[in-house]
Amino acid sequence: MDGATMLLHSIPVGITATNCYLVGCEETRQGVVIDPGGHPERILKAVEQSGLAVRYVFNTHCHFDHMAANADIVAATGARLALHPAELPILKARGGAAWFGVSVKESPPPDVELAPDQVIEVGTLRFQVLFTPGHSPGGVTFYLAEQGVAFDGDVLFALGVGRTDLPGGDWATLERSIRQVLFALPDETVLYPGHGPRTTVGQEKAANPWL
Repeated sequence: MDGATMLLHSIPVGITATNCYLVGCEETRQGVVIDPGGHPERILKAVEQSGLAVRYVFNTHCHFDHMAANADIVAATGARLALHPAELPILKARGGAAWFGVSVKESPPPDVELAPDQVIEVGTLRFQVLFTPGHSPGGVTFYLAEQGVAFDGDVLFALGVGRTDLPGGDWATLERSIRQVLFALPDETVLYPGHGPRTTVGQEKAANPWL
């Protein structure tokens, strides 16, 4: 748990061991699911055990390993799906699952099209949308300033960065997102990436070999 009112559960899902995050407000018991990339039964079990009412499903981006369980989680919880509109072509292509020879269920369309610096309130939590493209055209990071945490998808990892060789990826754009957006956050900000362990902005500034 980070911050006085935030509940956090990390759930590894899918064939690429994506970090799906269940984030909730301790006071109101409202929550969100970030990047349900597979194994909906695992996610829903975590939701049930947490006692949270899921208000939103957030996609940091729409590659299949971050959205494969969108349909199941939305159907089971009644949550509203939120993503950046530049991700719509990838969403409609089922996250590019066919590129990797896998099959995923079609996602419903978004209920909320995210915009840079938009704030979505869930209970007492305030999720600020940071526009961080490069790994994908409409990649976003969800930043909670009060709790000092950010969920950045596949933009920046612990000692790594997101790949840019998939359709819509661009290295210069990714580097700009990291240096101008993520590295503008306080050094102590904890980053929860789409894969691998958590890290901090300061650690990546100091030691990330890609940057």
